Amino acid sequence: MSVRPAGIHHVTAIAGDPQSNADFYLNALGMRLVKQTVNFDAPDTYHLYYGDRAGNPGTIMTFFPWPGAPRGRHGSGQATTTSFSVPEGSIGWWHDHLSARGVEVSRPDERIEEDVLSLRDPDGLVIELVASTDFHDTDPWDGAAVPAEHAIRGIRAVTLTEHRHERTAEMLTEQLGFRLAAEDGDRLRFHTADAAAGVGTVVDVVADPHAPRGHVAAGTVHHVAYRAPDAAAQLAWRQALLDQGVGVTEVRDRSYFTSIYFREPGGVLLEIATDGPGFDYDEPLLELGRRLRLPPWLEPNREQIEKALPAVSFGPGGAA
Repeated sequence: MSVRPAGIHHVTAIAGDPQSNADFYLNALGMRLVKQTVNFDAPDTYHLYYGDRAGNPGTIMTFFPWPGAPRGRHGSGQATTTSFSVPEGSIGWWHDHLSARGVEVSRPDERIEEDVLSLRDPDGLVIELVASTDFHDTDPWDGAAVPAEHAIRGIRAVTLTEHRHERTAEMLTEQLGFRLAAEDGDRLRFHTADAAAGVGTVVDVVADPHAPRGHVAAGTVHHVAYRAPDAAAQLAWRQALLDQGVGVTEVRDRSYFTSIYFREPGGVLLEIATDGPGFDYDEPLLELGRRLRLPPWLEPNREQIEKALPAVSFGPGGAA
């Protein structure tokens, strides 16, 4: 197809307690809170966006935190791991930093020539930090907890777990424009057409025929979003998928980007999101994440929405 992915735009997951979520991503991982808003489809729930200084596409991890939500089940038909790039030589620093905060970490065997640190967030979501020399067209957040020289550069990869490789691999290569780059046992690694273009250019597909079917709830990924540079490219991509028999939603307005959604054959929910308008669409860059932002159609209900949301202290992570 003529449309090609430009890498990951964001990954969205489900959390439980929003305070624990904020404390972990702002202070343990040192990301910036770039947007404090609500789930547009369920506005009694936060939608929290973490990323680099400017919230650049490819750096964004977002959460719907539902207090008291049951734990999900990791398994097939899910994005089971989100991997972040950190500078080469930083894994030792991260090991000490996270261990000092009581976060259990492990160093898996080197995978496809990568040095990896594995951990879980407070809800059990699997996170990896990968030492990378890749080109990073991002602006690392120099926060109180993590200095810029060690800060996360962006999302390196997502890992999809499937019972079998074949149909997912076929969609990635024939319909989504990825190329098979490496094989390591039951793991297939796919790159975007231009793997040197920036962050978020890797998809790993792991075949596990014995994995239970995944169940989306707290501690699991809800969807993975890939980048379209603009609305025209998004519409072209949507039409190309429809022409190939893939069920795709209409374009949905998410204020900071527009989105379309579809599922790959194994069941993972995928999104195509535009790069713009961006997170400074409704507040200045220096003030990102400092206060609750609502889309125009929800603004008349601000008082009711604010009363329904739990109180959360976002601390210095959201401050410029």
